[in-house]
Amino acid sequence: MKKWEDLIRLKESGLVAVIRRPKQSQIHSIAEALVNGGVGALEITVDTPGALEMINSLKDNFKDKVLVGAGTVLDAVSAKSAIDAGADFIFSPIFDIETIQLTNRYGRISIPGVMTPTEVVQAYSAGADLLKVFPGDSLGINYIKNLKGPLPHIPMMPTGGVSLDNVEAFIKNGAVAVGAGGTLVDSKAIAEERYEVLTEIAQEFITKIQNARS
Repeated sequence: MKKWEDLIRLKESGLVAVIRRPKQSQIHSIAEALVNGGVGALEITVDTPGALEMINSLKDNFKDKVLVGAGTVLDAVSAKSAIDAGADFIFSPIFDIETIQLTNRYGRISIPGVMTPTEVVQAYSAGADLLKVFPGDSLGINYIKNLKGPLPHIPMMPTGGVSLDNVEAFIKNGAVAVGAGGTLVDSKAIAEERYEVLTEIAQEFITKIQNARS
């Protein structure tokens, strides 16, 4: 089943790039730079003007070379629109049971946002494939480790404040993957169209993730 293959690919890469409000004219250059750096999944936030068109266009362009999903999805209606546009996964800052159920119904990866142990268990029981522990840096590196003690079977992915300085610690403490935004998708480099900078940062992230796993 494609969903499970996609989930394995996402975990193997270990890195989801959170692309927030990119310009439509730049999205393919941004995506190509990140993919060249080893990023396994690209998240376009749905609060981006033209987000659904971007998801559709990236899927057409990259095919199975990279997973493309929707982020900042707050409800099932938005999730369905993103899935219709070709999204491989639905990333949310919150736990919404209807969004999880709809995402599963259409065979896509469900990644809701959770914070407390209760939310982690409820979201996983509702059918979430991965748990976005958010905000990662506010909760701290040890938080994942502490959660994994009583909940070792639940795959967790910190997002928010993940950087080159802490990504290894997150992985060593039990994260199966991380979501990285501004520290990976460098807005200054994008503004100056120095896309090679994104490739270099992505490569550094991937190296650190692999080192933490070895």
